[in-house]
Amino acid sequence: MSGALEGRVAVVTGGTGALGQAITRRLVADGAAVAVPYAVAHEAERLTAALSAAERERVMLDPVDVLDDAALARFVDGVRARFGRIDVLVAGVGGFAGGALVETARETWEQMLRLNLTSVYTATRAVVPHMLASGFGRVVVIASRAVVTPGPGFIAYTAAKAGVIAFTLALAAETRLGGVTANAVLPSTMDTPANRVAMPDADVTQWVPVASVADAVAFLVRPEAGHVTGTLLAI
Repeated sequence: MSGALEGRVAVVTGGTGALGQAITRRLVADGAAVAVPYAVAHEAERLTAALSAAERERVMLDPVDVLDDAALARFVDGVRARFGRIDVLVAGVGGFAGGALVETARETWEQMLRLNLTSVYTATRAVVPHMLASGFGRVVVIASRAVVTPGPGFIAYTAAKAGVIAFTLALAAETRLGGVTANAVLPSTMDTPANRVAMPDADVTQWVPVASVADAVAFLVRPEAGHVTGTLLAI
């Protein structure tokens, strides 16, 4: 809904990836100013090119390592200095690696935890205290439908995303009296360029469009969604 987030300020980690761009563009279309810490320069350039000149005035892009607490704290300070507040956090950084237990090296295990779970911790730890201080906030975390009933073949990813779900539920319990909601969106396989390359023979008509995930996020971050918290929204 155009204007539903007029005057609101969002931080979207992972906001230049395939899903992240869809979320960023949707929040901007709904009237929000959006700040994105990014890691891949060409993705940031692609996002900028997709925005109108007027929309670019409401988008802040900075190269930031979201796993670096100090760097992320400086980024958050910069967002508040420019826009005056932070109302919304979408924690969308993540990564995927396959492999059963016996195929999963320690490096892969730790990488999956860092990208999928620690990134949520660092983002929320940097932003949520400001939300609690203002008495308003909307946190949406991107988890995965695939780990709700774990299957074989991607044990490190499963453990990390299951941790993301538990983290979100715990955060919702901690913040529910402070005007801050915390919810997780759980997409099944999404229709992204990377997934099309990785699974060229798949029936993409059964995949979830990234726009549908962005729609769900846009609903959960609206001011009117204040009574929706601790929800796992499967898509």
